[in-house]
Amino acid sequence: MNTKLVISLILAGLAVLFIIQNVTVVEIRFMFWTLSMSRALLIFFLLAIGVVIGWSAHSFSISRRETE
Repeated sequence: MNTKLVISLILAGLAVLFIIQNVTVVEIRFMFWTLSMSRALLIFFLLAIGVVIGWSAHSFSISRRETE
């Protein structure tokens, strides 16, 4: 069997297990703003935001090195 397929299936299974265990609705409050969502969705959004910020910072540092 293909190694990449096995690893992908294992990671997908772990992601499903994580989502099933974190369906509790949490309330997020920031100043006057309030939002309710599942804990798994919140962690996913925070991870996605972190990836975008990291990718942007890396791209910015590379472009800055090229101009110097």
